Formats: sequence, C-alpha cells, structure tokens
Amino acid sequence: MSQLSIGIVGLPNVGKSTLFNALLGKQIADASNYPFCTIDPNIGIVEVPDKKLAVLSKISQSQKVIPAVVEFVDIAGLVKGAAQGEGLGNQFLTNIRQCQAICHVVRHFSDPQVAKRGSTNPKSDFNLICAELIIKDLESIDKYIESNLKCPSDPLRLALAQKLKVEMEKGTLASAVDLSDTEKVLIKQFFLLTNKPFFIVINVDEGTYQKTKTSTVKIGNQDTISICAKTESELNQFSLAENQAYLKEFGIRQSGLEKLINQAYQTLKLQSFYTTGSKETRAWTIPRTTTAPQAAGVIHSDLQRGFITAETISFDDFVHYRGWQSAKQAGKLRQEGKDYIMQPDDIVEFRFNV
Repeated sequence: MSQLSIGIVGLPNVGKSTLFNALLGKQIADASNYPFCTIDPNIGIVEVPDKKLAVLSKISQSQKVIPAVVEFVDIAGLVKGAAQGEGLGNQFLTNIRQCQAICHVVRHFSDPQVAKRGSTNPKSDFNLICAELIIKDLESIDKYIESNLKCPSDPLRLALAQKLKVEMEKGTLASAVDLSDTEKVLIKQFFLLTNKPFFIVINVDEGTYQKTKTSTVKIGNQDTISICAKTESELNQFSLAENQAYLKEFGIRQSGLEKLINQAYQTLKLQSFYTTGSKETRAWTIPRTTTAPQAAGVIHSDLQRGFITAETISFDDFVHYRGWQSAKQAGKLRQEGKDYIMQPDDIVEFRFNV
C-alpha cells in the first residue's frame, strides 16, 4: 500500500500544530497563538514506535533497522463557512482530500492565553467541522446529479448520488449512510471527504491527561483518545528514558504518538509484518486482509509477479527459538501459498521467480 497519510484537522487554536510538533519531536509547525497561523499544510514523516523491531534485530544481528512510517499533514484551522471559502477553507479541504484518514482534534482545555474560535464544547466543535465537510461533499454530489439527471451514463451511480444527497442533507456523514455492497464500491468514485475513515483526539489539559489511563470519553457513538499536546511537546525536550519515567510515574502506558498511531492502524484496519536478516530488520504496513503475494508486492512488484511461496514464522516462535534456523528445526516454519492471508506480526521470507 502507499504510505499512510493522516490529516490533522480542527478549529483554529485547538492545538493541531502543537500536536503535530509533538508527534514529530521537533518544532516544525508555527504554533503561534492566532487563527490561521498554518497556511500551507505542514507535512512530517514519523517512525511508527515498534518494540518488536529491536528484538528481531538483536536476534538476527541486523546491520540496520527500518521502521514503518506515517505521514502527518497539519491542515490549517477550519471555521464555520469554510466550504464557502471562509477563512482559508477551500484550500484546506483539498488538503484533507489527499489524506487516507482524518484525525479530528477538538479542544477540552481552558487556557485564557490561547485564543478560542468556536464553542467550548468538544462535541459541538466536532459537529461544526463535520458540517463543513458535508457541505463540501454536497457540492460535489449536486454537480454530479445536475450533469447526469437528464441523460444518466450510470443509473446506479446516479441513484446512489441521490440517496447520499438525502442523507447528507440531514447531517449524516457519507461513511454512516447504510449502503449495499455494490454501493460501497460505487461511493469510492465520488472521493467524498466524509467517507474517509476518521478518529477523534481530545486535546486535554495536563491535569486531565495525568488522570487518563484509558479512553472512556465518547463524542456521539465515537470513541476518542485523550492527549495533552502541550505535555507531549514539552516531553520532547527530554531523553527517551526521562519520557518513559514520566509516563510511568503517572500511570500512562503509551505516549501520545503511540496512542494516535495505534488508533490510526485500528481505524484503517492495518497491521504489520516483518522481514529480518543480517542486513536489515524492517516493518511493513498492510491492510488486514492482505494475501501473501500482495504483501510481497509491498516490498517490490517483482516479488508479487513471480511469487512462489512465503516462508513464514510467527513473531512469538521466532523469538522463542531465537531465529530462522532453530524455528525451522522445531517445525515452526510454514510454507504459505497464494491464498494465505497475512497475520499480524508474521515474519516472512518470500520465494519468487525472477
């Protein structure tokens, strides 16, 4: 699959750029205290935290380790009327369209020194942004209906557009509309913003962050994750050991970056597999239903075209038997064919014809 790209969206001054900087571990985005301080989308590549890589690398005595990566796009603050061009809306709605998933950031902290646009209610803020995305999608749907109503080139697609228009005018996201299997395929042709997978981050204050062990807050029927962008940003000034000590002191099991990436993988139904040897240990990201040949194609298209078999070991067996050879002698090495569905944390060597 192509590189995972996540767009960070929300109202002005909810902490998007501060969160973006915290994720990247350095100050890239301008986190100034005024609306629209982000004009062009900031783009950053972040390594996916993965403790398994170090374990595999040590066993294989790899010369280098290559983690999976995620691209984060810090998109400027949307405001009411963005779909009609208010603020810098249209430009940023286009930036959202290019991302695979949307990370909605809503504010749930009180700081009189930070300007506030919109409500003081996370649910209202989320609904406002969704309304702007719906309005933009309805523009696309209306144009399609108008151009195809008299002489439809695709009656099924036109019927779907009319169905979506009715539901979205009620305030329903495209992703929440009840669709048949055929319609689920057709809807992709509209490239709708509200059909993109999304998750919600609540930017909380430091006191709330320290008390939050698990995500229990809901917005509507959506689970959320709580992150204190300010704390995450401040932690970047310290060493990894000091960061881990801080998290442990307050009973926080994962950093904000780990929470966010885990949620992104869950939302997009992704998983990892690994290749490991003396040259390198590497993590690869694939959808959960990926077959062995498709996984080989993620590494190189030649591997998929000439696929013969996938020599596969589970992570637990690889670690238990300390590598390929001992695992093979113990009968834990599997020869998987073209119909094999890759499992989470598979370790693989692909055999193929040149």
